[in-house]
Amino acid sequence: MAENPSPTRMELIRTRSRIKLAKKGHKLLKQKRDVLIMEFFKILSKAKDLRTELNTHMAKAYKSIAIAQAYHGAAEVENISMSVTNAPDVAIEVKNVMGLKISKIEVEEVKPKQLTKRGYSIVGSSAKIDEACEDFTSALSLVIKLAETENAIRKLIREIEKTKRRVNALEFVVLPRMGAQSKLIQFRLEEMERDSFVMLKTIKRKLAKNTEIKKTQANGYGRKNGNGRNGNNKNGNIESRVAA
Repeated sequence: MAENPSPTRMELIRTRSRIKLAKKGHKLLKQKRDVLIMEFFKILSKAKDLRTELNTHMAKAYKSIAIAQAYHGAAEVENISMSVTNAPDVAIEVKNVMGLKISKIEVEEVKPKQLTKRGYSIVGSSAKIDEACEDFTSALSLVIKLAETENAIRKLIREIEKTKRRVNALEFVVLPRMGAQSKLIQFRLEEMERDSFVMLKTIKRKLAKNTEIKKTQANGYGRKNGNGRNGNNKNGNIESRVAA
């Protein structure tokens, strides 16, 4: 953007057009910021509930695993955990919020499996292992949902900050600068119009004065020629009288 714009009508029209476009963009960015903030608080309340619920489930699960380790030993529990290989199927979809792409995780419902499908031997385990397995399985779905919400929160925070910077830049930097340029161009055009008006008035006054001088000179020259003709006629009459 030029600091010293050309003081022309075309430049003034272009500047006003840019100001109009910037105001429209500023309005749209403010709307985007408001929608993102609303979505952020909506997801934030959901994340708080999920984190509270997850903390409760994880406390219960860690208590169950501690009891299982005390009953079977840490090495035995670790061997049993390594035998479980199946994981739930996860599908990731994209949700568009005002141009921001947020990942939405779709996962099949995680339910405690039957004893014969858990992957470890029923003979070498006990109810303590089964209880710990069930507690961690119920916590797994909460972990996936919480991962989705916290990922969305991080993206929303970054996008809100970026949008706020753009809104502030337009509101406090770009629009005032273009407004000042528009006023400067308008002022210079008005100065040029005043200078042109004064110059035209001066030229008109000089032309009128020259015209008046020419008329005065023409009238004086005509009166002088008329007096000369009358004197010649008078002398001719005298001479004719003397001759008679």
